[in-house]
Amino acid sequence: MNGAKSRLLICTCEKTIPLDAQAIGRGCAANLTQANQLCGRDVGQFKAALAEGEQITVACTQEAPLFKEVAEDFPQVPLTFVNIRETGGWSKDAAAAGPKAAALIAAASEEMPPISLVTLESGGIALIYGRDEVAIDAAKRLADHLDITVILTKPHDLTPRAVNEFPVLKGTIRNARGYLGKFELDIDDYALPSPSSRDKLLFGTARNGATSTCDLVLDLSGGLPLFPAHELRPGYLRADPRDRAAVERAISDASNLVGTFDKPRFIHFEDSLCAHSRSNITGCTRCLDLCPTGAITPNGNAVAIDPNVCAGCGSCASACPTGAASYSLPSVDALMRRLRTLLHTYRKAGGENAIVLFHDGDHGEPLIDALARFGDGLPANVLPVRVNEVTQLGSEAVAAIFAYGGTGAALLTRAQPRHETAGLQRTADMSATIVAALGFGAEVVRIIQTDDPDQLRTMLDAMPAGVASENPASFVPRGAKRGVLETTFRELHLAAPAPVDVVPLAQGAPFGGVHLNVEGCTLCHACVTACPTHALSDNPDRAMLRFTESLCVQCGLCESTCPEDVITLEPRLDFQAWNAPLRILKEEEPFHCIACGAPFGTRSSIERVLSKLQEKHWMFEGANARRLDVIKMCADCRVEAVVNESFDPHAGPQRPPVMSTEDYLREREVKKNDPFGSR
Repeated sequence: MNGAKSRLLICTCEKTIPLDAQAIGRGCAANLTQANQLCGRDVGQFKAALAEGEQITVACTQEAPLFKEVAEDFPQVPLTFVNIRETGGWSKDAAAAGPKAAALIAAASEEMPPISLVTLESGGIALIYGRDEVAIDAAKRLADHLDITVILTKPHDLTPRAVNEFPVLKGTIRNARGYLGKFELDIDDYALPSPSSRDKLLFGTARNGATSTCDLVLDLSGGLPLFPAHELRPGYLRADPRDRAAVERAISDASNLVGTFDKPRFIHFEDSLCAHSRSNITGCTRCLDLCPTGAITPNGNAVAIDPNVCAGCGSCASACPTGAASYSLPSVDALMRRLRTLLHTYRKAGGENAIVLFHDGDHGEPLIDALARFGDGLPANVLPVRVNEVTQLGSEAVAAIFAYGGTGAALLTRAQPRHETAGLQRTADMSATIVAALGFGAEVVRIIQTDDPDQLRTMLDAMPAGVASENPASFVPRGAKRGVLETTFRELHLAAPAPVDVVPLAQGAPFGGVHLNVEGCTLCHACVTACPTHALSDNPDRAMLRFTESLCVQCGLCESTCPEDVITLEPRLDFQAWNAPLRILKEEEPFHCIACGAPFGTRSSIERVLSKLQEKHWMFEGANARRLDVIKMCADCRVEAVVNESFDPHAGPQRPPVMSTEDYLREREVKKNDPFGSR
């Protein structure tokens, strides 16, 4: 906060919050005004602040609509609202929560980048998939709102309708793909109804392979969902036909799915950074393994992420080692700038032993609110940070907490999470391993899975006391995800209470080194061509293989590509290697072209080829010995020599005009030993 141009308004909320104005003043460099009922009898203080024209931060979110209404005549005055009541003021530890309040207020002033949107359009063309009268009844109720088609799977003894207001067909959906406004269904056992159906609905001859398109799907079949993580697929509604309440909710939701709808573009993707594949060899599959909705598919050397299907769990961005996939709500550097301000202000205001509690808005925020209203509230040293999804968090965010002086990280999820948490668990485990190895303490990174406010407090109280850095980092994170990640871990090492050079990590970690069997390596550089991050590189002037460990993401492409099978991976965090220059894994003398002197290949490789060809092979014997010179030439000189001297390097010896028995037997022996089959 810029103290010269900002005004901070804090309120005791009718003296229910014991505000520590001195601690808040130490942490927030702003003109401070304190009230007891800012939304009521003290609202004049807010109006006076508006008249000053300064940027205003109000430490209250409950009455934000009222303050915005009062400020309508001052559109030029920027307003920021922050909650310090439920997050700290209403707590049994409220008297010690002054540094926390200062930290939350300062962090709220950090600007977040704008949200990019994806637009979905629905014309109301609906397919209702069912098996009995439940689907027919739902169609009747929606027919006035939507363009309805009903498909019944394996129907039995349905009474024909007197008037066919909408088509009722038979079929079983074999495959489904798409999203709101663009569904495509593959249907087997497809048949039209017979118009002469009398006592029960009959259908004509069935066929397989029919295709249907629609804007939304209401699935009342009672079978398996048509999509993975079906509750997250926009435009796909599913209810058990035996659950009348669920059917009613689905019908109500379907009636509103007409028009234009915006959803966030959760993931920013740079396919040029993706390490999924090279030359049809598969490397990194982390995002494919974690995506719950099927929004990610292989796409050549990279993957493709469909923003229309993506539900925003962020597991792909959390796991992506190269930064090709990064989360956008907010971007990783924006989130870490907020963490920086939060922890620096907390420390400046006199706070100690900061634990950052990451939570979402749908589950975590109501839980914290309930704990404040009906329980003991959050501990004074627990700083809540709201994110869109806790599963979006990568190791760089957790590491930043400790680098900036924090002593613990808690990741709050539901008791039964909405998104798969395998990726989050790996992030927490790896982060815990690293910070423990660097002396910040054991078990200071925890996932808290609960829906009970009191249990949340109990689990936070049980967090072990970590070790705070005596020299916390102050770097300002900016730029792409991988660069931010590298900077964060370098700073973490500098801030560590007990730094070590190497931290061994589990398989799947995004850091590590390579081991090369030097004797078996031929310096073919297939690994260099495959490496998507340029961690492996050659030297255009010498026969050499080099390695930059800070760039290695352990995708495995070099290991899979190597024709000699001489490369193995070692997941680790080697700070010494990160700070070292390029490491030479193997170097050999180059072979110089005998015609132009240009270096090409390696001396050992060329000499090995020459020795094999000189072992009594007819193609390189006698008058043909000059062919060996071609092997000793670079590609350009080799072509020139063949053209200028007009000889075919694969041609056999000339047949004599008249063959003796000896000539014939010699030629037959040559043919038998000819591995090229050139004659």
